[in-house]
Amino acid sequence: MEQTLVIIKPDGVKHQLVGRILQRFEDRRLKISQMRLDNMTEDVAREHYAHLKERAFFQEILDYMTSGPVVYLVLEGENIIQLVRNMVGPTDGAKAAPGTIRGDFAVNKSENIIHASDSPEAAQVEIQRFFGSVPSLIEWVS
Repeated sequence: MEQTLVIIKPDGVKHQLVGRILQRFEDRRLKISQMRLDNMTEDVAREHYAHLKERAFFQEILDYMTSGPVVYLVLEGENIIQLVRNMVGPTDGAKAAPGTIRGDFAVNKSENIIHASDSPEAAQVEIQRFFGSVPSLIEWVS
């Protein structure tokens, strides 16, 4: 069973989109195996976005991701990474197709509502980063 990490970013929480986004995953019958609401610390944001540290907008991303609470999710299912990325849409909300999460809710590339792991390797690292030592609020018993 493949897993992926999803983060509903501060603008998604602020604009009360959490329920609507979760509903989309549930409508596709995706299993939410872990979930929690938390604030991303600057240290964790630096680690998560380390691949962008040389970019001019790096501090802007750190400020954005630490500006309010986020929702962390672990979703499970067959081919879940590609399925979720298709549901999320491209990074730039202005270019995302209607019907995708970003196409329906994001207004630009900077505040784009949601993050989804882009590979099995990234998912494994990201799930460990955000859930490794912190108990989740939801844990399903199969």
